Amino acid sequence: MRETLSTDSVAPEQRLAYWIDSICSTYVQLDCDPGATDCFQGAIHSHSLPGLALSVVRSGAQRVQRTPRAIAQSDDAHLLVSVQTRGQGLLLQDGREAVLTPGDFALYDSTRPYTLRFDADFEQIVLKMRATQLQSLLRHTEQLTASTVSGRSGAGQLLCAMAHNLRDQAEALQPASAAAVVHGVLHVLAASLQALPACTKAEPSVMRAYHMARILRRIDERVHEPTLTIASIAAELGMSAGHLHRLFRNEPLSPAQYLWTRRLEACSRELLDPRRAHASVAEIAFSWGFNDASHFSRSFREHFHMSPREWRWNAHGQGEKAPNFDENMTGRQPVDTVRSQVSATAYTSAV
Repeated sequence: MRETLSTDSVAPEQRLAYWIDSICSTYVQLDCDPGATDCFQGAIHSHSLPGLALSVVRSGAQRVQRTPRAIAQSDDAHLLVSVQTRGQGLLLQDGREAVLTPGDFALYDSTRPYTLRFDADFEQIVLKMRATQLQSLLRHTEQLTASTVSGRSGAGQLLCAMAHNLRDQAEALQPASAAAVVHGVLHVLAASLQALPACTKAEPSVMRAYHMARILRRIDERVHEPTLTIASIAAELGMSAGHLHRLFRNEPLSPAQYLWTRRLEACSRELLDPRRAHASVAEIAFSWGFNDASHFSRSFREHFHMSPREWRWNAHGQGEKAPNFDENMTGRQPVDTVRSQVSATAYTSAV
């Protein structure tokens, strides 16, 4: 679903107020100080994809700030990536500065203050995601903000190419295809950020890598099974549960979090699969190891910031609010009927 916001649609004296409203509604609450208010122009073309908001912003000189006051008034936790496509930008966050020229990109975090400065006309592709989406793939993202990543080689080049292609093809993608592409974008983004000096770390030992591969493979093989627990995985592999947890000490997710994330993300993709359009939310949840529809819906909402029915409805461009559907029905029959990470209580039954 595409939306266009442009200052051309309002009178000159209303443009600054309109622009501030536009960037706040598209991204997060921000303060904006343009270089000139009498002839200010700007436009945002945005696409809503499953698990990712993509936008193209074109505008004139300005200074945009995410202030402590704005952060205090919001409980949203998002990570954003700005891919510079025209002009030059400067990103400041966490005591670092990233100069962005066409072909560069950088990461920033909505939960801490940041500044974006543009001294002349510019254009960027901006990717906005829930913080946990990237944090489930990459540890210590706070050390990677406001760091310039070149899009001219390696994984950075792949990320830039994917951002450009997604910009051009977003409207043509079916929901299930879009979800798969978003999954790929996030993994390539994580790979490109791992090349930053702050992300370098000691290579794991051969033995640890061997055990981790066994654990992840076994979880992936049995992720559908509702009786699967971390303790049972450890027993099958001939190790204690404590040793298994220690192997995950330097990983972005705990073993239980990994299991629950795999299940939730699999359900999110299947909810968009046209081959499963007639399956109820509960049927899909049960097929991926959940055994309680209400618990699944709560966990899904905490992880994706919307209910399973809203995820399914919004992905097909039906609007911001889904009709009242019973989560246990097919998603076609009307009835009367948080923080951005699956809660610790939700993990308990998996351990």
